[in-house]
Amino acid sequence: MMRRINRLSSAEHARIARAIGDAERNTSGEIYCVLARSSDPYLYPACLIVALAILILGPFLALALRHWWIPVDPVIFAVAQLAAFAAAAALVVAFNGLRVALIPKALKYRRAHDNAQNQFFAHNIHVTDRRTGVLVFVSLAERYVEIVADHEIDVCVDQSVWNEGVALMLDHARRGTLADGFVETVTYAGEVLSRHFPAGRLNPNEIEDRLTEI
Repeated sequence: MMRRINRLSSAEHARIARAIGDAERNTSGEIYCVLARSSDPYLYPACLIVALAILILGPFLALALRHWWIPVDPVIFAVAQLAAFAAAAALVVAFNGLRVALIPKALKYRRAHDNAQNQFFAHNIHVTDRRTGVLVFVSLAERYVEIVADHEIDVCVDQSVWNEGVALMLDHARRGTLADGFVETVTYAGEVLSRHFPAGRLNPNEIEDRLTEI
């Protein structure tokens, strides 16, 4: 379970930027980091889940009341269901943690994966000269980490290699040491890239060395 973490400090941002610069010194690859609080507000799916739960439980409650010989007017019962939904929806809107808790893991991971892909393109990691950009992406609400590599890297580096980097980041995220996690993961990514894409005589810095928080 990831510990709750506030935004990283300016000193931690600077430390991560230095780690990116150090990692890129021995490779023509480019590394970028993104930290997301959440990859989706999840308001609609959470409200839908609450509504479905109330609709499904309603008939069972009606049968139980009938079994106990408790008369309930159908109109009153319908109004009670609407009131229950309104109260539940208000809680869902008010508490982001509750919304996230209601969402199935598969949907959260899909939204986080989609966000990672969007961030990869939004920060132009796909337009490096040799298509050797790498994104280290963390989404806290979903407890999700992904390393997204451009096409030329995917040809050379098996996904299992990046999974080791993901495991490093997840371990730090669970302990609440995000800055250490980014530094260690960036260093690992740099070592992988240097083996397949060593730095040439000219090694321009095509993407700014930084972590972006969204």
